[in-house]
Amino acid sequence: MSRAARAFVAAVMVAGPAVAADAQPPRAATPCTACHGPKGVATMPDAPHIAGQPRAYLVEQLKAFRSGRRTHEVMTFMAKNLSDADIQEIADWYSSFEIEVKPRP
Repeated sequence: MSRAARAFVAAVMVAGPAVAADAQPPRAATPCTACHGPKGVATMPDAPHIAGQPRAYLVEQLKAFRSGRRTHEVMTFMAKNLSDADIQEIADWYSSFEIEVKPRP
């Protein structure tokens, strides 16, 4: 992980999720966890954190990747076979988390 990515992760801290601590991502979100993490905090330096993003935003972006309106080498491939129900499930999951940003001590 790059120095900039580590600094960003250190600056953004996840507060308590709105779902149970031991809850598992829904089936449709399972592939997403490889880069975006099971609770939306990215595990790859070039993947954005998506926890707490507005549901409507996540739906719109996934549909844009699926249709080709928005392109990204990985996301275009990952989204192309998502159904509308899959997109709703993914958006519901990742939008259910709360994010809190705190300055470093």
